[in-house]
Amino acid sequence: MPPRTSWMAKDIRPQYDYSKLKACGGDVFISSNVEIRRPHLVSIGNHVAIDSGFYCTVAAEIGDYVHIGPYVIVVGGENGLLRMGNFSSIAAGSRIICVSDEHLGEGLPGPTIPEKYHDRLKIAPVIFEDFANVATNVVIFPGITLGEGCVIGAASVVTKSTQPWTIYMGIPSRPVKPRKRTVMIKMAQELGYPRKEKARVQLPKDATD
Repeated sequence: MPPRTSWMAKDIRPQYDYSKLKACGGDVFISSNVEIRRPHLVSIGNHVAIDSGFYCTVAAEIGDYVHIGPYVIVVGGENGLLRMGNFSSIAAGSRIICVSDEHLGEGLPGPTIPEKYHDRLKIAPVIFEDFANVATNVVIFPGITLGEGCVIGAASVVTKSTQPWTIYMGIPSRPVKPRKRTVMIKMAQELGYPRKEKARVQLPKDATD
């Protein structure tokens, strides 16, 4: 099990079985009350906390200093991908959709339909660049890239990729004002970022069987 920071030291709640993951760094807390459907497709960096109720069906690449709040849902199945950069976060109750039925009437929608009869799917990764943050109850659709340092306000719906260091709000989300970056980047540099290589602990191959 990865070591834990001082702010986690007194937390005696049961934790997730890290050996199921493709890779996991140090100082990671994952609540036992999560469902990661394909853990062999999930890599996690260092200094990461994933709260109770997280549900994920896709492949995921999670960077360093990342927080995923309670009851976040990430769906799309084995063909979906979520990539979260360093210092990114998703607040409680948000939904990330990496694969979606297009509902064009060219087939039947839903995961139980045989491929021959299935409607077309939109399959595209959702990418959080470094410092991108999402507030509570946000919905993000397939193919969205959140630019470096952008913020999505609570209860927004993101239908288009966003510009760096900008605050977005609304349905659909629109830019409302710039976000300051100097202090955040300075603090990240003090923590040793950006790094040329991310320190990862690669788990033994048989741990993912």
